[in-house]
Amino acid sequence: TLGQFAGRLTFYSLMIMVGLTVLQTANVDVTGFAAVIAAAGFAIGLAFQGTLGNFASGVLLLVFRPFKVGDMINAAGVMGKVNEIDLFTTTLDTTDNRRLIIPNSSIAGATIENISYHKHRRVDVPIGVAYAASLDETRRVLTLCAESLGDKLITGEGRGYQILLVNLGAHSVEWMVRAWVATPNFFAVKEALTTQIKQQFDLNGLQIPFPQMQLHVTDNSHGTVSTANPNVPIQETLQATLLPTPKLSSLAEQQSERAPRVRPRARGERV
Repeated sequence: TLGQFAGRLTFYSLMIMVGLTVLQTANVDVTGFAAVIAAAGFAIGLAFQGTLGNFASGVLLLVFRPFKVGDMINAAGVMGKVNEIDLFTTTLDTTDNRRLIIPNSSIAGATIENISYHKHRRVDVPIGVAYAASLDETRRVLTLCAESLGDKLITGEGRGYQILLVNLGAHSVEWMVRAWVATPNFFAVKEALTTQIKQQFDLNGLQIPFPQMQLHVTDNSHGTVSTANPNVPIQETLQATLLPTPKLSSLAEQQSERAPRVRPRARGERV
């Protein structure tokens, strides 16, 4: 990619030089052309500030090489495999097989994570265990899950795996399982380790707690309080007695009740 950039730059420079040489050979004064080219370059620079920014960013990416073609990176808010680094854009292929073309200025001006740079990565799987569970039993089961990875684990140089009790949370005892694996196997190993933990917890009777809400429903008609069983769906436990409400009369009925009673009179009767 750096060679392609140098080749294109050399090509266009040679084209300009050849054109000026031809004009000089034809006894044409190129001084005016130089001034015109300078003015045109200034105008083009103002009109294409964003494009020139992408160009400068592309040069920086090609010179300093924070990543190369084939690397898996996370930049400009997207993750993908680098397919091509051009003068103005960088092409990424995402994990779901989408082609993204990103301006170089968006990449050079943001944090770049080169996922493929290191050969090894650490898998972290957090897990919450019920307070009723034994700490020793929990550690034994989690150790069994980590060792089930077998040759996928990277050992030596402080690698391997770790079983850590990290916190006593509001609803559970919080553990962390860490394992070092090869970078290409990161996502597959993380899924396999999470699946193994769930299966081993089911086999050994270890529960993963979750927040529960207990409802207290007041029956105003009898003054009693009932406690909803959290194990029963709310629609079966939440029963409230609605107090009868008096039927409101319409405005016309209220006005007719307040109006004085008028006795009908016969014709010719004096009022």
